[in-house]
Amino acid sequence: MISEYTSEDGEKLLKLARESIEEGFSGKRPADLEEKQFKQARGVFVTLKKQGKLRGCIGFPYPVHSVRQAVYEAAKEAAFGDLRFHGLTQEELKDVKIEVSILTNPEQVKDVKDIKIGKHGLIGNYIAYSGLLLPQVATEHGMSRIEFLEALCDKMGMPKDTWQNKNFRISRFECQIFGED
Repeated sequence: MISEYTSEDGEKLLKLARESIEEGFSGKRPADLEEKQFKQARGVFVTLKKQGKLRGCIGFPYPVHSVRQAVYEAAKEAAFGDLRFHGLTQEELKDVKIEVSILTNPEQVKDVKDIKIGKHGLIGNYIAYSGLLLPQVATEHGMSRIEFLEALCDKMGMPKDTWQNKNFRISRFECQIFGED
């Protein structure tokens, strides 16, 4: 696991994520984070859980935005734009716990034995399909390496054994995870 950000940084990012969602109801823009560590480009995901169940998860697997901008945008999209769920209501927000995951740059996996459960998240690419699973998905669901790969294929809308195809590309990454709970 990476540990580039402090717990204080994590608290600031979680506050930014919550305020970004609240902006959708109040119109009040969150305070900016001026520290240099929030200005670097990194992959970021924001996960919302309600009573322990997924309520939204959106992010950027690649470093296309600053950490600050990525958290701001991903939080709003997780709340209002994740097509698996209806938009979050203001009433629900009080029951939602937020998790912010800061990603390392993805690296190509040459041998699936190099995937460590609980340490690595996965990105799969095959033809026009792609999918991503954060490392915490495998641990939260007690998955083996093979089950994790099968779940990745399933998320991509592919048969579960597609990861065995020689043209299936797998990348792995690590996360530093901050959560409200």
